Amino acid sequence: MVDVDLKTDDFRDLALLQEVEADPDVSQASLAQNLGVAIGTVNWHLKRLIDKGCIKVKRARRRKLRYIITPEGLALRANLTVAYIQQSFRLFHQVREQVRCLLAELAEADLDRLRIEGNGDIADVCRLTCMEQHFKVTREQDVPVLLVDGLDIRLEYNGTRQN
Repeated sequence: MVDVDLKTDDFRDLALLQEVEADPDVSQASLAQNLGVAIGTVNWHLKRLIDKGCIKVKRARRRKLRYIITPEGLALRANLTVAYIQQSFRLFHQVREQVRCLLAELAEADLDRLRIEGNGDIADVCRLTCMEQHFKVTREQDVPVLLVDGLDIRLEYNGTRQN
């Protein structure tokens, strides 16, 4: 399995800063919907960012707030963006290395074809790695299968799971 050390709070802060920068008049309800979290979660993150001095709040109208990203908030957004990109590349390289190891097992068994079961970005990285390693990705049923379930990547052939 691929090792990931994502800090959810950091990436939620990044997403929230991006949303606020795009629309300072955005409501907490809209932020919650856009980020796929509860309003209470958005409120907690906003309070933290306000306490850190990353966001200022101004009253736009009686019940309407405007969120303003401070220079500290812009610096935090930049740092979180770099961290996100670095984490994404680490994940990319970990997935590729794991797939290469699994493909080496197939190569030792003189096999050069396989089927990939799974969807999404991780499955796409697996597919590209297979092609790069000169393995034919096919839909044939009697070939080994690279099973991709999120970050769980495993190889099965002859009905046997390989780690």
